Amino acid sequence: MSALHLAMNVCSDNWDKEGCGMPKTGTLYRAGLSDLEAIIAIARRASFRAAALDLGMSATALSVAVGKLEASLGVRLFNRTTRSVSLTDAGRVFVDQVGPALLDIHGAMDAVRSQQATPSGTLRINAFATAAREILSPLILEFLRRYPQVHVDIVTEGRLVDIVAEGFDLGARVADLVPTDMIAVSLGRPRRSAVVASPAHFEKHARPRVPSDLLKHPCIRARLPNGALYRWHFEKGGRTAVIDVNGPITLDDAGLARSAVLAGIGLGYFFEQDVHADIEAGRVVRVLEDWTPPLPGLCLYYPGRRNPSAALKALVSLARELGVKRDSLTPAKVDVAVRGRRRKSAT
Repeated sequence: MSALHLAMNVCSDNWDKEGCGMPKTGTLYRAGLSDLEAIIAIARRASFRAAALDLGMSATALSVAVGKLEASLGVRLFNRTTRSVSLTDAGRVFVDQVGPALLDIHGAMDAVRSQQATPSGTLRINAFATAAREILSPLILEFLRRYPQVHVDIVTEGRLVDIVAEGFDLGARVADLVPTDMIAVSLGRPRRSAVVASPAHFEKHARPRVPSDLLKHPCIRARLPNGALYRWHFEKGGRTAVIDVNGPITLDDAGLARSAVLAGIGLGYFFEQDVHADIEAGRVVRVLEDWTPPLPGLCLYYPGRRNPSAALKALVSLARELGVKRDSLTPAKVDVAVRGRRRKSAT
């Protein structure tokens, strides 16, 4: 008997375990898909709290559901301590069998959804924060206006995740960070970095003319998701420069770094889109612009499923439409399998 079949028909505590599985009360506990998805989520995240957030439920409710399933199976699926969660041997066997079965079930559900006349349901998108801000107004909000029966769930994080393993429908990343086995849709928008500081800063300091001048300035240092400090990258006329800046504060959030720059703490290094309004309004002054050439643009990407849902197909179609409009001189490359590139880390 497969783990999935067993899980869907497990005995309740009222069964007579010594009587060859004959029930004393005639009751039967049937685990639903949500119970099985909970097990997979906990195994993937190695945390009840993180899995509960992914599933949109409380950690207490999740723990109760898992405890009920474990009691019905008669085995523990997880080793729990106050600091860690790990699969038992039985849990590992269970997940190894249930995981593929759930993928088959969801594949069957996707096949049905792909036949919908009107897109509906939920689309989960994983993106780093800057990418989410860039796609929100031109793409996601327009998509929701066109398809009000679809719910979009965007999760932002700095690390590069496996969107299939972690239950996402799509990802949004810089083109050269898209995994090689995904289908990418260019959003057709060039991206650049921008070095800025407040006008007050330049009342005390001369404007840098070349990247090495930054070593004479206080700067806002940036910490990457893996804990490393980010070094500022520049390029001009085939020359490159990588500057390990100094400064009074280190931050891991672009919004916090922007606040520090506006307060006159020092120079900051951003994606241009994050400070465009500040530059236009004169709240910050941009320098070294000739050392910040265009960067690879953003892509939406998704696995090459046979039966994508109607909602996913509609979002991809809209992304293609808007991408081409933004980049009319160089038409966006859409639905191109990204191959021949090495999968890179978020660092």
